[in-house]
Amino acid sequence: MTAAKRASAIRLDESLFFKLVRVVNLTARPFNEGLGRQHDLSLSDWRVMMVLGSHPGTTASDVCQRTGMDKMSVSRAIAALARKRRVTRKPDPEDGRRTLVWLSSAGQRLFDDLSVSARERERLVFGGVGAQEQASLSKTLDRLIDALVAADAGAPSDD
Repeated sequence: MTAAKRASAIRLDESLFFKLVRVVNLTARPFNEGLGRQHDLSLSDWRVMMVLGSHPGTTASDVCQRTGMDKMSVSRAIAALARKRRVTRKPDPEDGRRTLVWLSSAGQRLFDDLSVSARERERLVFGGVGAQEQASLSKTLDRLIDALVAADAGAPSDD
């Protein structure tokens, strides 16, 4: 590797991108090691359930937009949740080509239980961060999301 390439390489300890990835991984680890195993639920399943719990009767495409997950991951998660009777699917009465997805009664109970743990984890993660810093971080994350969505909208589709 040339000196110029080394100088432009991502420095692990200085990379904001890598720090974001690390935060996501550290935040998800307890879920994967505990609640996920306990409830036979993948992290993708949980992410889909979070959207459906907040936005019942939505489409898989909307889940993709709200989570940043790819279509295949969302499709697999919805199929897994349906096999476990945690979601129900119905054709959209306004557009028969689309399917709307809701949490089933069992899925809603699980979502309610997991939401308690998620709120506790969020309190732990942000416990040492003041309200003003949290608001600033939220705005910054919203700008990053908007920039990534815009960049992806301009990228060639893999459909």
